[in-house]
Amino acid sequence: MMIGKILNWTGSVLVLLSLAGCCSRPVAYGPKTFNSEGLTAIVVAYAPEMIGVEAIIESLPSASITEHMSIRGVRYGLGEYNGEPVIVFATGMSIANAAMSMQMAFDYFPIKQVVYMGIAGAVNEELLPGDVVVPERWYYHDESVYVNPDPNEPGEYIEPDYYQAFLDDQENRRKEDPNTPMYKPFGFIHPDEVVVIKEGMEKPQDEAYFTASPRLLDAARAAVADLPTPNVVEEREVIYKVGGNGVTGSVFMDNREYRKWMREVWTAEVTEMESAAVAQVCYVNDVDWIIIRAVSDLAGGQEGKNVENHYDVEASLVGAKVLFALLDEILSKED
Repeated sequence: MMIGKILNWTGSVLVLLSLAGCCSRPVAYGPKTFNSEGLTAIVVAYAPEMIGVEAIIESLPSASITEHMSIRGVRYGLGEYNGEPVIVFATGMSIANAAMSMQMAFDYFPIKQVVYMGIAGAVNEELLPGDVVVPERWYYHDESVYVNPDPNEPGEYIEPDYYQAFLDDQENRRKEDPNTPMYKPFGFIHPDEVVVIKEGMEKPQDEAYFTASPRLLDAARAAVADLPTPNVVEEREVIYKVGGNGVTGSVFMDNREYRKWMREVWTAEVTEMESAAVAQVCYVNDVDWIIIRAVSDLAGGQEGKNVENHYDVEASLVGAKVLFALLDEILSKED
């Protein structure tokens, strides 16, 4: 027997269907019960980035993972770090996986703050493999409009009316917010912004970027100030940088001209495939967050094949050290 229940939700129709007597086993939805007041999420994107995290946890008597849960195939580890209850997991690579895994974590676990770490390609040419950047803001670089050339105006493109209105408003927006990008096209690719809705908004609105939690940015600055700078990659000391911009897209970015364009438009330090999505999900859920990115390569800067895989583990090990130094700083402020 099928029972349909229709609810009106902010002008949309949500249809809930339940099947009676068809299921051989019960299906559980929603969070389980926890004694903890809140978990700190230690998150990476994929396996090489987890190596350094797991190595540090295994080396410390005050850190452990005591339970694993698999939800829709994503493996979440529950444990403790220096008395702080933590959840450790990999989101999976790219925007869709990052958004799905993060929202699922918020739906099932009482997460109070997120510390995300991974590798990235440098956009700023001064950064080298092993350097670590903790951007203050994260933008999407591939929210965009692909348009046709104007047959009557060589070098020009035919833009939709809504996009031209968006461009016309940029000067006023930059007066109000100097972190608004200096939008310009890359050939037929014309950059746009993500549209976001969250609790308290009457309607969706454009967001140029998402800002990391000031409390966690301050903790990151304090953490790297006291952190030794190891020698990596041709025996050079790494650089730690807190602040500036990062850009995210569902693209393995390996084109030097596009990278130069990203630097001009967003003044980006690094680029990768998850962070803006993680930031957006945290923003919508009102959860504090910060993202650490260790440089594995100069995006599209090499001659021949990309060398990201040469330095992914080594860069991740440096990033993991920054992550746990940041956790120590956060915990010292909570004591």
